[in-house]
Amino acid sequence: MEETPQALISPGQTIGILGGGQLGRMIINEGRKMGFHFVTLDPDPDCPGAQASDRHIAAQYDDWAAVAKLAGQCDLIVYEFENIPPEVVEHLEKIKPLPQGSRLLKTTRHRLREKKALRQAGVPVARFQEVNTFQDLMQAVEELGWPAVLKTTTGGYDGKGQWILHSRDDMNRLPDGLFREGKPFILEEWVPFEKEISVVVARSIHGEMAAFPPAVNVHRNHILHLSVSPAPVSDSVIRQAVHWAKQIAESLEVVGLIAVEMFCMEDGRLLVNELAPRPHNSGHYTYDACLTSQFEQLIRAVAGLPLGPAEQVKPAVMVNLLGEHMEMFRRHFPRLPGDIKPHWYGKKEAKPGRKMGHLTLLGRSMEEAVQWMDGSGIWPPLTRQEKKVIYNRDS
Repeated sequence: MEETPQALISPGQTIGILGGGQLGRMIINEGRKMGFHFVTLDPDPDCPGAQASDRHIAAQYDDWAAVAKLAGQCDLIVYEFENIPPEVVEHLEKIKPLPQGSRLLKTTRHRLREKKALRQAGVPVARFQEVNTFQDLMQAVEELGWPAVLKTTTGGYDGKGQWILHSRDDMNRLPDGLFREGKPFILEEWVPFEKEISVVVARSIHGEMAAFPPAVNVHRNHILHLSVSPAPVSDSVIRQAVHWAKQIAESLEVVGLIAVEMFCMEDGRLLVNELAPRPHNSGHYTYDACLTSQFEQLIRAVAGLPLGPAEQVKPAVMVNLLGEHMEMFRRHFPRLPGDIKPHWYGKKEAKPGRKMGHLTLLGRSMEEAVQWMDGSGIWPPLTRQEKKVIYNRDS
């Protein structure tokens, strides 16, 4: 008789979360249904995760007394974002189950290491060069050509820490002293992609894998505006995207989730762009539209439970609510149709560009979803180019 794989934790036990953002909050909301308790570690005493957890430790991530306190209060640990000191994760994984591990974190939080790991995984990526000095930058541009994108290797998100270089004039306008601290940068060739596709894949401690249906993403000011699933691309592109994502998860020996962002070229070719070792904004649609959400799937993967079915049961459009959208959103809230699902993150201050929540539009055609979005006044209407991306045609 085949032996049943063992789970690491059972209902009634406690999961510790490094990070208390909205991803942690949604992990907790799903984990409570499964019978787990939660303790969070985050510097903000009123962060989204703290509002949902059983206990919260308000401290910096490198506060070793707080780290020890977290370990003492939980049975298993996960991280919900990448900007955790790797040495903290290395320490914790020696004393408590931390299945995501420090190795994956070290790779995905450093763009240069990540690109090299993707090459090793055998998936296609844009050409890139390591850059440490202005002279390196000049030589790299000579090889990669104009335009090109200069990126910090760590710490950047939502377009921060990135500079698009169209000419030598753009190079001369880079911040003073950019290379003075000796930190490495990465220069990537410009990719004239048609769409961005993302795939979230779960891989459990037992090696079981499940991929959620790909989504097509639209960004505004380098921040995700909306995600559409099923992705408006050909079946062959969907199959290739899922294949590459699973190949990456296997090569990196992922435990938990890996979100794989890819560029889709006009001819259908895919180039892998970035990875995230956690739940991903573009996977939020799974909360309402799939049999298993990405947040429940993360818990199942790290706990050693059988993965849930990742099938999508309803078409979905997920739209982010930023700080500048709050006034109009509050006006519309009492009249939101029943097939539009609001998710509120509990952040107190609504700053421009800050993700305050999201809406998931279910069970309606793309045309109906766009008509509602554009008519609501919550967001500026979709541009012709944005409509082309999600409709797969000029509109």
